[in-house]
Amino acid sequence: MARPDLSTPEGLTAYRQELRGVAQPVRFTAFGLVLIGAAIVVAAVWLEVPEWAINGGYIALGVGWILMVAAVFLRTRYHRRRMAEPE
Repeated sequence: MARPDLSTPEGLTAYRQELRGVAQPVRFTAFGLVLIGAAIVVAAVWLEVPEWAINGGYIALGVGWILMVAAVFLRTRYHRRRMAEPE
């Protein structure tokens, strides 16, 4: 993989856009799970929510954050591969 051209503003913008696309489905899924889990847990404070739903909210929060960390790992790994000197 060739190194990106970061010396020009256009090259930098293109590389940033490229990085945004890495692991995008994982990030969106993680964000959705965190929002749903947080909504369920917060709703349990004011409403009568069954215990299984509260547990499901905590599970969604946990899985969402695990996926978010995985997305950060994937983007970092991709960036390191792109910035590595070609042999």
